[in-house]
Amino acid sequence: MPVDRRRHANLAKERFKEENVYTNSSLEQRNTEESCLRLFEKAEAAHTELDDLPVLNRPKTVNFLRRGLKNLSEGYECLDASRPWLVYWIVHSLELLDQPISEEEKSALVKFLAKCQDPDGGFAGGPGQVPHLAPTYAAVNSLVIIGTEEAYKVIDREKMVAWMDRLRCEDGAFTMHVDGELDIRGVYCALSTARLLNIYSPQLFNNTDQWLVRCQSYEGGFGGVPGMEAHGGYSFCGLAALLLMGKEKLCNLDTLLLWGVNRQMRLEGGFQGRTNKLVDGCYSFWQGGLFPLLHKMVAETGDKNSLPSQWLFDQTALQEYLLICCQDLRGGLVDKPGKSRDFYHTCYTLSGLTVAQHFSNCNNLNNESLSVLGDPK
Repeated sequence: MPVDRRRHANLAKERFKEENVYTNSSLEQRNTEESCLRLFEKAEAAHTELDDLPVLNRPKTVNFLRRGLKNLSEGYECLDASRPWLVYWIVHSLELLDQPISEEEKSALVKFLAKCQDPDGGFAGGPGQVPHLAPTYAAVNSLVIIGTEEAYKVIDREKMVAWMDRLRCEDGAFTMHVDGELDIRGVYCALSTARLLNIYSPQLFNNTDQWLVRCQSYEGGFGGVPGMEAHGGYSFCGLAALLLMGKEKLCNLDTLLLWGVNRQMRLEGGFQGRTNKLVDGCYSFWQGGLFPLLHKMVAETGDKNSLPSQWLFDQTALQEYLLICCQDLRGGLVDKPGKSRDFYHTCYTLSGLTVAQHFSNCNNLNNESLSVLGDPK
């Protein structure tokens, strides 16, 4: 699929209109747009032939990820309470890139994650820390990706259920840890973990669907708790959680879809997380990942023959933003031009890139089409 040169020719017209009212936010938006515009113009000048298009630097990105499995720079010291997340971001990124992990590496990762499991259930951000739903989600996903018998045997499912029950609130919400903070991430992490481990029960998630619906804001997206501003990460968590319960029809599909499509930036092509915020590579998944879910819902409620043959966002524009503006020359991906690479943004930009490059009609999973900018290899 070639670069959309007509879009590039009109990009300058898509700049944010300040109308002589300048704020710190508007200046940051203008600077971000100018950075992206320079990179788009440079890429268009360099890639004049259809077979000479921007591509993902897979070898350098793979090297960056593999190094992270064994050694981390001291800059990651601040993530000592998120170590299962580091494992997940790296192994999921390698999975997306079809890069195998050796049996020795798998076993070492499993043994580390086992040390993060609390004797009373759940996983902590590191050995000896308090069990928490976020690293529990990351640890369980990592163990499932690793997929060995040793990995599956690590998880104590009975204690996981008992621990989650202690986190459940009467209104259906979940705290992130015992006596901890409460937001929609907890519900999603609990539901995803429960479904993966086959420990879901209506009793464990009693009233959860009603609490989730209360989190959908007047904008259409979901907030962290009822009454909060709509946010990309929270919206994905909210809709995915409802789908995991089979209760997605309870939310307002029309306003959620309208809010979601308006989060794609006109000039940059990537997604912002909230209204009037800057573009960020990670929202390529947190916002972009909404659209396969929304497409499924539209397919179930409307005329299947009238559905578009692509996701309901500009897949080409998102790929251009990620491949042209978010690649670090040393490998790995970033939030936006000028930012540093890290495993979090590498994971979720690759996830968003995968969404943008693959389309399924949601009714026949074997009928998948590719929409790849540049070389599909």
